[in-house]
Amino acid sequence: MRIAKPMLMVSTPVGLIGGLYEGYQLAGGLVFLMLAMLLPITAAFAGIALTIRRERARAADAENPQ
Repeated sequence: MRIAKPMLMVSTPVGLIGGLYEGYQLAGGLVFLMLAMLLPITAAFAGIALTIRRERARAADAENPQ
């Protein structure tokens, strides 16, 4: 996982941008529908990641009171 996670973190956005670019060349305006679908999904994943980080920080603070 030490190698796979950074590779996925880099290759996924690059592939997504490349796919949107190719889709724009092939279908034009339909790419905007694809973006309209991807933006809420991205926001949901970001919200989940922020919630997990917030809960982990709160648990770490509870374990190590100063």
